[in-house]
Amino acid sequence: MHATTKHLTGYAATGVAVLTLTLAGCGSGGGSASGAPAATPAAATTGTTLMTAKVAKLGTVVTDGKGYVLYRFDADSAHPTKVSCYGTCAVVWPAATVKGSVTVKGIHKSLVSTVKRTGGGSQLTLAGWPLYRYDKDTKPKQAHGQGVDGTWWAVTPSGAKAMTSAASGSSGGGGY
Repeated sequence: MHATTKHLTGYAATGVAVLTLTLAGCGSGGGSASGAPAATPAAATTGTTLMTAKVAKLGTVVTDGKGYVLYRFDADSAHPTKVSCYGTCAVVWPAATVKGSVTVKGIHKSLVSTVKRTGGGSQLTLAGWPLYRYDKDTKPKQAHGQGVDGTWWAVTPSGAKAMTSAASGSSGGGGY
């Protein structure tokens, strides 16, 4: 029975550690705007297109080839490039990964690169910033992730944060 107690204590400690890392690494936030679970677009593709699109209240931002808005995270860094969204954070904010070549439309090719993620895979970067999708964006040109927790921003073709024309800075919710 003593071994069982140690085993259960180990699980409890692991659960507390995971919860602590999740809250510290990704912040907190509200629920989705619709209240319904969202479908997540596939994060990895063979050969990727980065392009620009005009999105309501944001102007011109970067999207993937299917039109899904891409985001940058303030906890990351561009110089040097550093990725900090892993674990539970990466479930809500899947990395924009690539296998193969990258094609650009409306974005200067010299600004696009990749960074190796812990555990493998190549994540797209723009002007050094790692790029992500948001799991609550269920349709092209949605930007529900804009301003979530004051740390997630749609990215412009230069790699800058897109700024909303609305005062709130958040158009949906549920962040990490």
